[in-house]
Amino acid sequence: RSQLAAQTITRHEADLEDGLARQTRLTREVHHRVKNNLQVVASLLNIHARGAPTTEAADAYATIQRRVDALALVHRSHYAELEVNHGIALRPLIGEIAANLRGSLQPSVKPPVITLHLGLFHANQDVAVSVAFLLVEVIETAMLRVPGTTIAITLEAVPDKPDRARLIVRSPALDRDAAPVDQHFELFERVVGGLSRQLRSPLERDDAQGLLAIEI
Repeated sequence: RSQLAAQTITRHEADLEDGLARQTRLTREVHHRVKNNLQVVASLLNIHARGAPTTEAADAYATIQRRVDALALVHRSHYAELEVNHGIALRPLIGEIAANLRGSLQPSVKPPVITLHLGLFHANQDVAVSVAFLLVEVIETAMLRVPGTTIAITLEAVPDKPDRARLIVRSPALDRDAAPVDQHFELFERVVGGLSRQLRSPLERDDAQGLLAIEI
């Protein structure tokens, strides 16, 4: 009987391992397809942007493409982390988002000076997506509002909260008085407010320092 029970347990363990392996393959395949589809969308946006009849239309395509690119980066990072299951590494993700945004500017626009001070932190996919979109909104607004501005991005530990990090962006362009408060800036404020609710954390603002911060 004991031998039969041992064989049954061994067979069940093998079935569980096979099921887990199949699930992992399916999950990787889904993320691979999503990543590829987002790259196709980004390529189509780029093609349409090059053929846009007006500067305003080209700028609108660029705005959309920046967000699609950010989402594609998160999915690529998540796909790479499936094996180790530590979550998405935020330092390389933030660095790549910042570099892509800076590189997305038209040659006629003076690029910002972006500095990064990023600790080693990981996040699940939902948090990483919200962080990516938040950074796109903040960096894009700053670099278009005041061309050539400085943007400092910090990701640091939160005292007494080992599972939390604080994301801080400082730029003179984030001061409401740095440039006219137009429709784009008002939309930016609504969007970052919505993303802070998505992250379930209050957004800290200090116009005098051009600072925006949030715990994640």
